[in-house]
Amino acid sequence: MPVTPADAGRKIRVALLFGGRSSEHAVSCVTAAGVMNAIDPDKYEVLPIGISKDGQWVLSNGDWQQWALNAGEMPEVRPGSETVRLTSSPGRAGLVVTKPNEVPRELGEVDVVFPLLHGAFGEDGTVQGLLELADVRYVGAGVLASAVGMDKHFMKIAFEAAGLAVGPYVAVTDKEWRRDQQSVRDAVARLGYPVFVKPCRAGSSVGITRVERPEDLDAAVAEARRHDLRIVIEASIAGREIECGVLEGRGSGAPRTSLPGEIVVQGAEHAFYDFEAKYVEDDAAALSCPADLPEDVIARVREQAARAFDAVSAEGLSRVDFFYTPDGELVINEINTMPGFTPISMYPQMWAASGLSYHDLIDELIQLALERPTGLR
Repeated sequence: MPVTPADAGRKIRVALLFGGRSSEHAVSCVTAAGVMNAIDPDKYEVLPIGISKDGQWVLSNGDWQQWALNAGEMPEVRPGSETVRLTSSPGRAGLVVTKPNEVPRELGEVDVVFPLLHGAFGEDGTVQGLLELADVRYVGAGVLASAVGMDKHFMKIAFEAAGLAVGPYVAVTDKEWRRDQQSVRDAVARLGYPVFVKPCRAGSSVGITRVERPEDLDAAVAEARRHDLRIVIEASIAGREIECGVLEGRGSGAPRTSLPGEIVVQGAEHAFYDFEAKYVEDDAAALSCPADLPEDVIARVREQAARAFDAVSAEGLSRVDFFYTPDGELVINEINTMPGFTPISMYPQMWAASGLSYHDLIDELIQLALERPTGLR
């Protein structure tokens, strides 16, 4: 059952985790700023915990504006003299602050953790495993779903097993690239150019390159491998970019889906929906929600989004991305188990258009986490 203020004799304590060790550190900080600003202070006591790029957990002062994206400047969690640590005993999880040569200072129990972390060491099942070991409830997907949803190769395997249409691709391991680069080049040539070269386990379009010519492939592979030694190379798919938000169902209920939205990238300088279009340039991309699609296609998007959610055993929230091709087919691109979550991010905007405000969406996700047990389920 959900923890309520009356049951606990206090507000529900929510630890927000943000920042992290991945290349999406700044995006996570911006996401945290949005949640800090919108969460209900009468219902929740927030403990903002920033994770520096070297992995130190640092207690933040809770000033959400410190983490917002201002004038294109990327926020960053800086290491500090004190470190926050997660503690656990049966039925009780808490936080303590430690400092060399000083007695640890307890911050008290935590009812739920909201891991607003994008990318590796946060969205990939690693932090979720830590929270499971500490026996503390948390928002979002569990260990397996987070790991599969972060991995563009195994994600596709799960989608194919669920009967969802996946575009042609080549998966390349570190050993395969080092052992026989020409075989990889030949396999990519069979896909046909242009292709997209992507790190397997990165998001926010980090490390992705659109490659028009074979002679540019090696440089794109090198760029992707800076972020992950496992990569995927995908055939370009002609079609409109359609997204759909998914929320875990209550109890044994089916996943709930938002109205689908469409990403429209503005300007010839953006060959695809890249990092700058998503986060830096205010007018580089627009969301049309609901997307201008026939009713039967909207129904198919929502049904397939829910199926993708179940295919990876997701929980809490996800955003599922599709291509809608000129011949009326839906090709699934990916699932994101911790999508961008600022008030202007696509996921909250789609739910707002579907009747669930940003404020209420945060509340719903926390309550879903409180209802869900830790451990095998």
